[in-house]
Amino acid sequence: MEDPNLWGSAHKKRINMAFKGKDHLDSLSLPVQRMHLIQVDSVQRWMEDLKLMTDCECMCILQSKPISIEKDEQNELMLSSQYSTCDNLQLLLKRAWIISTELTRIAQKLEKNRWQRVHSMTVRVNCHVRSMINEYNTFTRNPSEEMHQFEKLLIDKCSEFTAFTERCIQTEDEEILKSMKSCVNETLTTVAQYFGQLIELVLTHEAQNLLRQIELSDSVHVTESAISSLFSLTQEGAHLCRIIAKEGGVVTLFKICRQDCFRCLYPQTLRTLASICCVEEGMHQLEKVDGILCLADILTDNSHSEATHAEAAAVIAQITSPHLTFTQHLSSFLENMEEIVTALVKLCQEASSGEVFLLASAALANITFFDTMACEILLQLNAMKILLAACSDKRIVDTPYSRDQVVTILANMSVLDQCASEIIQGNGIQLLMEMLFEKSSSGSSAEVAACERVQQKSAVTLARLSRDPEVADAAVKLSCIPRLIKLCRSPTERNNSDSVLVACLAALRRLAVMSPEGLEDSDFQQLVKPRLVDSFLLCTNMEESFV
Repeated sequence: MEDPNLWGSAHKKRINMAFKGKDHLDSLSLPVQRMHLIQVDSVQRWMEDLKLMTDCECMCILQSKPISIEKDEQNELMLSSQYSTCDNLQLLLKRAWIISTELTRIAQKLEKNRWQRVHSMTVRVNCHVRSMINEYNTFTRNPSEEMHQFEKLLIDKCSEFTAFTERCIQTEDEEILKSMKSCVNETLTTVAQYFGQLIELVLTHEAQNLLRQIELSDSVHVTESAISSLFSLTQEGAHLCRIIAKEGGVVTLFKICRQDCFRCLYPQTLRTLASICCVEEGMHQLEKVDGILCLADILTDNSHSEATHAEAAAVIAQITSPHLTFTQHLSSFLENMEEIVTALVKLCQEASSGEVFLLASAALANITFFDTMACEILLQLNAMKILLAACSDKRIVDTPYSRDQVVTILANMSVLDQCASEIIQGNGIQLLMEMLFEKSSSGSSAEVAACERVQQKSAVTLARLSRDPEVADAAVKLSCIPRLIKLCRSPTERNNSDSVLVACLAALRRLAVMSPEGLEDSDFQQLVKPRLVDSFLLCTNMEESFV
């Protein structure tokens, strides 16, 4: 049996972040860890560094690091000692993060001609580089000759860099310093290039080791550990996901998903796949191994746990995201779409938690963007009734993120003429009216943005559905017109969102055609009669009175 708690607590945090518009780091940047940042003086800082340094390098730091009282010294980034027990790969990434940060700051100090600071930071980078290489060589298996070559190149160039900056602090002649600055800049650039190339080789090597371990092991425990490490790597940014995809990570993980002996690892494996498929290379690999067919088989197999179905839905949500520019690979998706949509609707209906519903509804919402045929399938499956019923259960639809997915599906389905009667029967107009009042409880920027999307899409859905006189009449009776006017005239009600304003103006104009008596003359003259762009400009220039 699969353990449903495999994805529980850790997954809950991931769900809360899933729809906050999180971006991956630039592919050229190094992986960035969440660091424990503390403000310390120079001696305290050295005591912290001591935990990551070898004895000889500690002496180097002790002799070379100045005890500075400069203001910027107080804000330098440090690793807390709580990370001393981290696994080797995480330690490597943290060390790489420190070096990357230090190199950036050296460039900043160099720009300001602060040579003493440049030299002391160069010494520190030299120590960190040597420590990183020493630490890595103590745990890595079968490092390549190319890696050893880059290690030597980097160490030599760091020594050269330190010697350069030492000569700079021994002269006070501005002309000489000016002529040396270009050489120092050039050396810094070379150090950064060698460092980036070495880290790329190291991460590729480790990804290869993990994937080889997954492929060759028959042990559930060993495979689980390797997949867990692989998942940790995927959380370091898009660049690492590309490395894993290029090394065949998607192929390897789908092999696990096709072996019954590893069923207990399906949720963890699918979660890792969803992360890798955020990049184009991962998507192409998924297409090559018939990944969509495998996902369809998992979703339609009732013997799998809810956790497995939810993680499969997460992969579907990822690969069908309307924000992705690469969708050519999804040609095979159409062949399996009906089966997948049917399984996702069932998962929404039977969801035991808000997290499961969010993943399933997010996948459905993305699919409705992907192909209009999905809306017709949803209508045939009575999905409208199921989704509206779920919204009345606060245990299942418990966040603006979930309501955002539901109203997205309603908005995309509302282009179908048959949708109006389904909405009315399911008390959907009342739900849309409630969504026009959506407010953030936490005040976080991500949740506020989700609330804006809910307001906008509920107004869009009302505008589309109000072409049906019965829907328009129901909306008028539920006082939708006064609420739409309030959203148009009060910037704070819509959190100053222009997209909400445009959607509300469109809905208001549609309802005004069906029920003109619901508007006062001033509202009609300002919000309905003028061109839409003129009404928009009028509303965006309104200033609320706080008297």
